[in-house]
Amino acid sequence: MAFLHKKQLQFEAKPEKPDALFAKKLQELIGGQYGEMTIFMQYLFQGWNTRGKHEKYKDLIMDTGSEEIGHVELLATMVARLLDDAPVKEQEEAAKDPVIEAVLGGMNPQHAIVSGMGAMPADSNGNRWTADYIIASGNLMADFRANLTAESQGRLQAVRLYEMTDDPGVKDMLSYLIARDTQHQNQWIAALQELQEEEGGLIVPTTAKEEWEAVGFAHQLFNYSEGEASKEGRWASGKGPDGKEFEYVDHPKIVGGPLELEDTPSYIHNTPPKKK
Repeated sequence: MAFLHKKQLQFEAKPEKPDALFAKKLQELIGGQYGEMTIFMQYLFQGWNTRGKHEKYKDLIMDTGSEEIGHVELLATMVARLLDDAPVKEQEEAAKDPVIEAVLGGMNPQHAIVSGMGAMPADSNGNRWTADYIIASGNLMADFRANLTAESQGRLQAVRLYEMTDDPGVKDMLSYLIARDTQHQNQWIAALQELQEEEGGLIVPTTAKEEWEAVGFAHQLFNYSEGEASKEGRWASGKGPDGKEFEYVDHPKIVGGPLELEDTPSYIHNTPPKKK
């Protein structure tokens, strides 16, 4: 496929007034672990790596990944406009007084020094975005669960930022992103349900045969904490999502041997072995 840039934002991104500090906060939705850079890179690589006859799923992934590129553009535009006319010099002068500096909270100095009053591929602390954040495993069921988590976390952060501003323009843009995250969460749940039906009710993201699983461990809830509150959940008894019966085990047996490791060779220079 080819990507074409249309010179129009998906939604409006016009703050009512400059706010350098909020521009710093908004960076989290761009380059944070669950920011839009993570989301669009995750979806694009999932789509590009989709093999076999899974066109409807690949199309869904690529539709959403392309949309998320536009979300980065939307947020980057908002950050730049929040920095327009921001009193950088005045803040620097005021910051010479430690009391005023504490009150100001401060903008991200890299917005002035590095990016020239523009957005950066970084989080709200200035940490650069990393591809280590993305998940593209080649297993659609596993990936769609990761997508659901990413959209849930991204929406949560957008909601928290919505609470942190009184700027109507910023709130309007965030409300759009919050709404789109709702759609994306629901679509990944729906896609997971379809995959589950297509795979005969399988809910675990693997094609491993059932006989590969150790007997007596696949549907047991082990009580490894004080009390029995977890026993009250539907995950402790009755049929599970895969149709198998849950079992609550109050005092799980410890079946392994003692933790004993062999001594290392002398050239590793660990603690010398105890003399017999």
